Amino acid sequence: MQGQLLHGAKVGCRFRPVNGPTPVATQLIAKAPRGAGAFVWQRVVHVRKMPSTPLSAQGAAGMANVEIVKVDQGGANARILAREAKVDFRRVEAASLKIATRFSSAEGKRMFVRMFNTLQLNMHFISVIARTRLDHEDIGRIETALRGRIDAATASLNEAIDGAEALFKAHGITSLASYDTVPLDVDVRVLSSISRRFLEVLVKLDQLMPLLQTLEIHEVVSAQAVDTQRAGLKRQVRDIANGARSFATGLRRRMNALDARAVSPDDAEGPDDAHGAAIGEAVDSTTRAPDGPADPPPSAGRDVEPLPAPTAVAAVAE
Repeated sequence: MQGQLLHGAKVGCRFRPVNGPTPVATQLIAKAPRGAGAFVWQRVVHVRKMPSTPLSAQGAAGMANVEIVKVDQGGANARILAREAKVDFRRVEAASLKIATRFSSAEGKRMFVRMFNTLQLNMHFISVIARTRLDHEDIGRIETALRGRIDAATASLNEAIDGAEALFKAHGITSLASYDTVPLDVDVRVLSSISRRFLEVLVKLDQLMPLLQTLEIHEVVSAQAVDTQRAGLKRQVRDIANGARSFATGLRRRMNALDARAVSPDDAEGPDDAHGAAIGEAVDSTTRAPDGPADPPPSAGRDVEPLPAPTAVAAVAE
C-alpha cells in the first residue's frame, strides 16, 4: 500500500561534489522500479571532470620512459681502458698540444688506446733522445719512412671513404648507422707532427667504420668484403705504430753498442758510418716489396702481420 502511494513521488537529495566543498543544488530524482515488485532509490552523483592532457602527449611521455633494450652506459669504454697498460710519460719533458677527440667505433677506440701513446713515446725517443747521440741523417731517414707509411694509410682511408660515399649516393642511402655505446671523448696530448698525423689517421679510420657497417646492413657490400677491407686498413694503421717501435728498438741497441765501445775501445769492430749506412738501407727497404717472410712482431695474436722493414732495422742494429 505504501509502495502504491509513493509511486510517482519526487524526492529531493542533497549531495556534495567529489572534488570540492561547494554543495550542489538540490535535485529531484525520480523513483524507478527495479526487479519484480521491488523499488529502490536511485542517486545521481555529480562528479567534476578532471582536465587531461592530449592522448598523443601522454603516449609520447610514456614511450620515452620505456626501455625495450638495455644499452651501454660506459662499460664498454671502461673495459677497453682497463685491458691496456698505462704508458709512463713522467720522463717526457716536451710540450704537447691538447686536441679534443672523439672515437665512436670499437675499432677506432681500441686502435687509439693500444697504439697512439706507445707511438708517441717511440717517436720521442727517435726524434729527441736518439738525435742527441746518433747521426741526424739517420734519424731523418727513419722519420721520412714513417711519414711515408702515414701518407699511404691516409690515401687508402680517403679512397675507402670516397668509395663508400659514392655507394651511398648510387643506392639512395640517406641514413648512417650509429653506435649505441658511449663514445670515447679524450683530450689527446700530441707531442710531434708525426703523432698529430697518426691521430688524423685514427680519426679517419673511426669515420670509415660506420660507413662500411651501413653498406653491409643494406647488402650493398657483402660481409666478407667488408671484413677484408676493414682488416687491410687496420693492418696499415698498425704498421705505422709497429714500425716506430721497431725503429726505436734498433736505435736503442745502437746507442747501447756505442756505450759499450766507449767503455772498452779495443772491442770496437767497425765505424759508426757502417751502422748509418745499414740503417739507411733498411729504411729504403720500406718502399720495396718484401723478399721473404719476416719474424712476427711482439704483438702477434692481435691480427698483426709481420713487417719486413722494422725487422731489418733491428737486425742491422745488432
